[in-house]
Amino acid sequence: MPAHLTTPRFADEVRASARLAGPLAAGHLSHGLVGVVDTVVAGHHSTATLAAVAVGAAMFWLPMMLPMGTLMALPPAVAELDGAGRRAEIGPLWRQSLWLALGLGLLLFALMTALPMVLAPMGIEAGIVPGATDFIHAIRWGIPAFTLYLCMRYLSDGLHWSLPTMLIGFGGLLLLAPLGYVLTNGLFGIPEMGAAGLGWASSAMFWLQMLAFAFYLARSRRFADLQLFADFPRPDWRVLRGLLATGLPIGITISMEGSLFIVTALLIGRLGELPVAAHQIAINVASLCFMIPFGIAEATTVRVGRALGRGDRAGIRRAAFAGMTLVLCTQAVSATIMLTANHAIAGLYTADAAVAGLAASLLLYAALFQLPDGVQVLSAGALRGLRDTRVPMLLALLAYWCIGMPVGAVLGLGLGGFVPAMGPRGMWLGLTAGLSVAAVLLARRFLRSSLRVPISGQVSTAPSVIVTDGA
Repeated sequence: MPAHLTTPRFADEVRASARLAGPLAAGHLSHGLVGVVDTVVAGHHSTATLAAVAVGAAMFWLPMMLPMGTLMALPPAVAELDGAGRRAEIGPLWRQSLWLALGLGLLLFALMTALPMVLAPMGIEAGIVPGATDFIHAIRWGIPAFTLYLCMRYLSDGLHWSLPTMLIGFGGLLLLAPLGYVLTNGLFGIPEMGAAGLGWASSAMFWLQMLAFAFYLARSRRFADLQLFADFPRPDWRVLRGLLATGLPIGITISMEGSLFIVTALLIGRLGELPVAAHQIAINVASLCFMIPFGIAEATTVRVGRALGRGDRAGIRRAAFAGMTLVLCTQAVSATIMLTANHAIAGLYTADAAVAGLAASLLLYAALFQLPDGVQVLSAGALRGLRDTRVPMLLALLAYWCIGMPVGAVLGLGLGGFVPAMGPRGMWLGLTAGLSVAAVLLARRFLRSSLRVPISGQVSTAPSVIVTDGA
């Protein structure tokens, strides 16, 4: 093992990454639990409401991945400025990011206004369309608040302070569950809203989370020197272009990975109700487990960005390897649980023996991609810390859509007649193939890019790709 990975400094880096990653992972877990709350509340109302919320939520979160990823340009930029001792420049950059967030929020609001018109042409069952439309039209009012909230959260995360992300994330759940139940079922004299009730509850949660974070940033001594709310200048298109240059490829990359799972679900939908139900259980478990390495990856982005800002090449690689150490440990635990407790986990979701049996078998396939999934998301996070996002976007396209999806379609549906159709198990092997290729390509990219980072201790307030885009 390289000497720099056995020194006390490496152990300190692991501890620092873990302290930062813990609240981040918990914050992501709170977002994952939003889907669980929606499912439970809708399921107790009626099957029709559950179906409407399932479709509406999928149609909401898929396009939301683009602004979520695009705004991820902020944490590494903030961390780099902080590491370079240029904190005075953080406030102006953050205020410009608010303009970007507001613009993205308004664009997504317009998209959500029109999106229900495509539900019927997509083949969504006619009885589901009205409820899904009501859900989408209700939740869209919270989109501008959610994108602004992301700016506030990413600022705090970039400054190595992730506790508010966790507290406000779980605080939102404490509002969503009771409010969603009341509005959905029509209690205390409020009209019964069904799926729309959960949409309005989610919208209210987004606004309260945004206002709570804004209040915290304005009152906290930790951020006082940044003068975040000192003024609100007009949009600076040079800075906004720089944020988009780094962030848009991140948004596209995250959208490509998310859409891989959603399209897989749609293809499995051709196989019948039992495979769909089993897939939904297994993917819910896998998604919750993914929140942990995703939080570690975000922490690694910040640690790498800070090391870049202070001109510390060894620190860049030490931060990435510390994150990788944490991810390999957590993913090994997740895989072990899925391998040994798959039947027990599936039984928590359903009493249908056939569905539980297939879901338990799919969890075995989920265990296969825990390690590659952790490696790919950690490598992508480390590359974001270097602001290297364009080539990773192309690598993700290759891994997910040129390898993962074709392999899944051939094995799962028997397309082309090369092999007998394996059903959802074949589709999950395709997911494993795509994630494994992404893990190899992105890890290799970071190892090469981190060695040729120009160490100058200088950073621009208009983020751009630091390393060259050569292979």
